[in-house]
Amino acid sequence: MDQFQFTQQMPAVRGLSPYNLMYLLVIVSAILCMAASAAVTSTYKKYAEVMSRSGMTGAQAAQRILDLNGVTDVKITQVAGSLTDHYDPAAKVVRLSQATYNSASVAAVGVAAHECGHVMQHHNGYIPLKIRTALVPAAQIGSKAGLPLIFIGLMLGLNNSLAKAGVLLFLFSVLFQVLTLPVEFDASARALKLLQSGFILDEEETAKSRKVLTAAAMTYVASAASAVIQLLRLMMIVGGGSRRRD
Repeated sequence: MDQFQFTQQMPAVRGLSPYNLMYLLVIVSAILCMAASAAVTSTYKKYAEVMSRSGMTGAQAAQRILDLNGVTDVKITQVAGSLTDHYDPAAKVVRLSQATYNSASVAAVGVAAHECGHVMQHHNGYIPLKIRTALVPAAQIGSKAGLPLIFIGLMLGLNNSLAKAGVLLFLFSVLFQVLTLPVEFDASARALKLLQSGFILDEEETAKSRKVLTAAAMTYVASAASAVIQLLRLMMIVGGGSRRRD
């Protein structure tokens, strides 16, 4: 079966056509994304008020984790914005937002440890991270060129070939988001272990940090689900265009 036509076989659900069902799923996924974003913001805000007993700031905790694990070639710097913390493997830099860098809260320390979890993934050659990194160029092209190609292909009616090429490009950006899930969950798991093994947070504090990291992980789940639904919707649209031209 043509991969661009299989969604045409989707059964109606309680009177909903496949197209209407897909639009409903798009709306639901958008609501989930907004809810996940609100949840991580509120959870972070709550635990940003809880100071760690060790008194270590996010920057100090990150440096301790790197030192204890023998990582000497990664720097820790500040970056502007809120919740903009990330690890740049190309530059070998952990960039922490100002609130994370200077705060000794369990939320800030947890986020800093999460980024160090990515450092350890890179340091240990974590396979899903390698695959995701290799997909970055294709994902960037897919996210920028996929939708325009689909639109142009459908508008110009070029036997749908251009639109199908756009869907295939968009697929790379979806794969990137799906592969992000194991990478992020693993980084959080590593972070929680590193916090306790490094005596940075006690068991009770680590449980609070876990809530922050879990809320953050849900934003990736919602985004990945939204991307998959969008892909299926585009396949239905392009598949429908092919059927009308036959």
